[in-house]
Amino acid sequence: MRVTVVIPALNEAGNIGRLIEETYAAVPAQRLAEVIVVDDASVDDTPGEIKALIASGKHPGLRYLRHQVRSGQSCALRSGVLAATSPIIATMDGDGQNDPKDIPNLLDALAAPGTDGPALVNGWRKDRKDTGSKRWASRAANSIRDAVLKDNCPDTGCGIKVYWREVFLRLPFFTSMHRYMPALFQTYGYEVAYVPVNDRPRQAGVSKYNNLNRALVGLYDLVGVTWLRKRTKVPQIAERYPAQTIAEIASRLKPVNDDGARASAGDKS
Repeated sequence: MRVTVVIPALNEAGNIGRLIEETYAAVPAQRLAEVIVVDDASVDDTPGEIKALIASGKHPGLRYLRHQVRSGQSCALRSGVLAATSPIIATMDGDGQNDPKDIPNLLDALAAPGTDGPALVNGWRKDRKDTGSKRWASRAANSIRDAVLKDNCPDTGCGIKVYWREVFLRLPFFTSMHRYMPALFQTYGYEVAYVPVNDRPRQAGVSKYNNLNRALVGLYDLVGVTWLRKRTKVPQIAERYPAQTIAEIASRLKPVNDDGARASAGDKS
């Protein structure tokens, strides 16, 4: 299974270039299809770092997308997933605190698209490298969310994940949805798994979140996701006639252009 790595970034100069190089070193070339960095309208040298690496020609498949206006992490993730050409997606935060060396381990725990097994593997930062207040706030938020949604996720805020692209694009989209992906995958009938991952201290820049704004938005979203789960019904197909052919299944995994349209058989872009 070849993977597209999607990295959302906002003002991550000093982090993003190093993270890209680490990703290419950590993920074997035969498993890495491309790396897409989605710049959420940064005002520092984040674009310069990425474009310099692309211009060097040393990183095949490295792509850069930039939002016209700042739209948030979930929007950046979705822009990258829409542009991806692989059926498997890996995501990491652009601050360098996620370790790309964990991606192969997460991929090993992921089922192939369309088969039984986890469609999402979520990282779990057992030894989080952050301030005490953020660690405490994260534990409290995870406990409240799990009590309400019962998704059994120990660390939904962990940015490093791997999952099936098709399922992600089928989910209802809203800002901050990236924090509810395990619950949403489960709501739509898919298995999820959790794997311990490394966590690293930030080397440059500042966090884009604080405990207060995260808590307020989190409570608001929790109410919405709870309603959504109660109102969602995904019936299982009991019979399919005529049966789907292998060609029909494969056609669903064709690359998708940046505008979200399926690429035709003759479209090599």
